[in-house]
Amino acid sequence: MPDVQPFALIIALIATAIFLAALSSRVSAWIRVPAPAIFLLAAAVASDVFPVLGSLPIRSDQRIVTVALIFILFDGGMHIGWSRFRSAAAGVVWLGVAGTVVTAAALAAAAHGLFHFGWRNSLLIGTALAPTDPAVVFSVLGRREISGRSGTLLEGESGANDPVGIAMMLSLLGARGGGVGDVASAFGQFALQMVVGSAIGVAGAHGLLVAMRRIPLPNEALYPVRTLAGGALIYSVATLCHGSGFLAVFLAGILVGDERAPYKHEIERFASAVSSLSEIVAFTVLGLTISLGGVLKDGQLLTGLLLSVMLILFVRPVLVGLLLIRVRLSVGERVFVLWSGLKGAVPILLGTFVLSASVVQGSAIYDIVFVVVTVSVVVQGGLVPVLARALKVPMTVVEPEPWALGMRFRDEPEGLRRYLVAARSPADGCSVADLPVGESGWVSMVRRNGQLVQVRGGTELRAGDEVLLLADREAELDRLFGQAATERP
Repeated sequence: MPDVQPFALIIALIATAIFLAALSSRVSAWIRVPAPAIFLLAAAVASDVFPVLGSLPIRSDQRIVTVALIFILFDGGMHIGWSRFRSAAAGVVWLGVAGTVVTAAALAAAAHGLFHFGWRNSLLIGTALAPTDPAVVFSVLGRREISGRSGTLLEGESGANDPVGIAMMLSLLGARGGGVGDVASAFGQFALQMVVGSAIGVAGAHGLLVAMRRIPLPNEALYPVRTLAGGALIYSVATLCHGSGFLAVFLAGILVGDERAPYKHEIERFASAVSSLSEIVAFTVLGLTISLGGVLKDGQLLTGLLLSVMLILFVRPVLVGLLLIRVRLSVGERVFVLWSGLKGAVPILLGTFVLSASVVQGSAIYDIVFVVVTVSVVVQGGLVPVLARALKVPMTVVEPEPWALGMRFRDEPEGLRRYLVAARSPADGCSVADLPVGESGWVSMVRRNGQLVQVRGGTELRAGDEVLLLADREAELDRLFGQAATERP
């Protein structure tokens, strides 16, 4: 078997890459650069040193990144959940749609007026650079998690504008002319993708929930696999029906996120791990398509740097900032959201669409997109933690918790609820004995700063405490703790 040793070498390289990916968060925290950016630049250097690494066809790169984005968006939607999304839905949709259009138009005008690209190519540049990737922000923050409306806006904007940007790019590439008819056709195709994607996302989420709740599987390890496969199926159905598959899978994740289902906690943990790995895979694969020598030689570096400066200092803070006026945020949160509109894998994926469509100056557009993304994740991303502290953006430190204590049930437990005590809520500072939870209410467990608290009548609850209690199904306790219950048995 002459292929055994070469194949073993391939496995060793892949395993080493995955091992390094798992350790990359440590390096990222040390140098204040998002881990995906490290893999993007490392892959770009590797493809220049070993050209064979960049020999994968561009369509294969697109397919790999597309699969990665399915898992990233589905996990992102589940992390937001319907209750968080509903509280900031207007702002998320407004930023996701209007912010994408404004950013694309402003960058297109700059590419045309300053660098003399034709209008079609200018629109392609602006559209490719419009989507944001706050997932990179949270990679930089490490164990610190943004709370409040700013965190929801950042995550929601990313999930919303990725499908919008992709649909806009596909519509532009499908329009071969510049007449009124072509513009109307492109707009109609974009609207169709949004409507069909939304409808299939909602319907697919309900169908997936039915399967998660009512169809048992022989092994608990299969539940996360089935759920992610369901997300991929929702994407495929939406795409085959000429809708936005990315929007469908993101909406499905949001609708599934807060719902109860067997092994829900295991599903979320598995989806989060797959999403983190998918993001690194996407950046690595896209980095292999870049020729650093070509970027430096063809003079696209300066163009990309100037567009980066315009994007960071004018387009995002001024134009998108005007759109954000109608969204209720503190001054610090507003500045943080505007600064943290980082670029990520989707702009480079959109650049590969331009390459595969054989657009004139396609290589130049792709190089410019790479430069802007690199500047965004390295410069903006590196300053995100410092800015968050300076602006006093509400953050919580999520410490690792490798030990767990739990109990399994054959049937869904009735009335089991989990709350996080919100600051200045009625429960904050109230003793367990004085909690108005009704005669059948019973606080069974309290966790504070990662430690169990012995529950007695005189135990006083504090903001940030995690409370597990049993109560009647009809008991209205959300207002008591300042937020809706999260039920994840």
